[in-house]
Amino acid sequence: MALAQLKPGQADSASCPGQPPSPTAPQSLRQRWEMAPVLPLVLPLQPRIRLAQGLWLLSWLLTLAGGLTLLSSGHLLVQLRHLGSFLAPSCRFPVLPQAALAAGAVALGTGLGAAGASRASLDAGRYPSWRGVLGPLLVVGTAGGGGLLVLALGLALGLPVSLDQGLEEGLGTALAYYKDTEVPGRCHAKRLMDELQLRHHCCGRHGYKDWFGVQWVSSRYLDPSDQDVVDRIQSNVEGLYLTDGVPFSCCNPHSPRPCLQSRLSDLYAHPLFDPRQPNLNLWAQGCHEVLLGHLQGLSNTLGSILAVTFLLQALVLLGLRYLQTALEGLGGVIDGERETQGYLFPGGLKDMLKTAWLQGGVAHRPAPEEAPPEDVPPKEVLPEA
Repeated sequence: MALAQLKPGQADSASCPGQPPSPTAPQSLRQRWEMAPVLPLVLPLQPRIRLAQGLWLLSWLLTLAGGLTLLSSGHLLVQLRHLGSFLAPSCRFPVLPQAALAAGAVALGTGLGAAGASRASLDAGRYPSWRGVLGPLLVVGTAGGGGLLVLALGLALGLPVSLDQGLEEGLGTALAYYKDTEVPGRCHAKRLMDELQLRHHCCGRHGYKDWFGVQWVSSRYLDPSDQDVVDRIQSNVEGLYLTDGVPFSCCNPHSPRPCLQSRLSDLYAHPLFDPRQPNLNLWAQGCHEVLLGHLQGLSNTLGSILAVTFLLQALVLLGLRYLQTALEGLGGVIDGERETQGYLFPGGLKDMLKTAWLQGGVAHRPAPEEAPPEDVPPKEVLPEA
């Protein structure tokens, strides 16, 4: 009986069960998808030109926002330099304008660089000199500028909460040191507190009665032979000279009558004066409320500018990345007739991350137990004919 002869490479699938199947069309499509870039965008000629023009405009808006961030954070820094003595040393609020200042500087530089790159991309003769700048610009703008903006935004949202306690402690210390005009390190406390109350139209920490609980007159100017002075000092547990009066800086210059500074709780000490309405003679608000509203208003303004700057920087960096990758596909010539593709990350990044993920899973996966080898039947030896 004649046997059918098989051609090389053709075998019955049943006779070779261990042979792997040939790659199919769905598998090749899957491999192509795995090699595709991340978030691709097809850019013909006109969309490429509009992208470059729009990016140029957004870059100048980012430059403007970065400049406003610098001005706003610089103004807040100047205010804190004058008001820093009324904040507790543990208060971290001054970190906010410092971080915002650095973020604004990076945003300003990113905007100027992106404006120059987008302008040069429209000219095939000028773009080659910018090709080496785009990579570092994207890295610095994303890692440096983006990180600083996120940090500054987080500080703008979280630090104003601690400002309340910082002012509470700082103003309490300022009132206690008001009298220490002869103590080294505290000799300027009186002048600073008087300037604060006159400039911001406030009195005391929460009101004018806060001065009743501290000795604000230096012991150098007290007469030890005055019986009233001796009685007041002896009646106080801490030996302080307490009065129901306030410093001159609490007086409202718009009051129609002369300033009343002493014996403010005595109903009969001053005719035609009602202690229940001190705002007719003294500043009505405490300095804590005034400074808290002032500094929180500045931080809210800075936070709004930071949010706009962050949005503009994200748009500029995205557009700049798409423009860079699209032009690389055309050899740096934006007016090429054929279509090109812009993307955020190349396809190799996806493969690299997938390989790292799989290798990490295999590394942490316990090794299966080895199965005992199966008994191999002995081969039959055919007798020679």
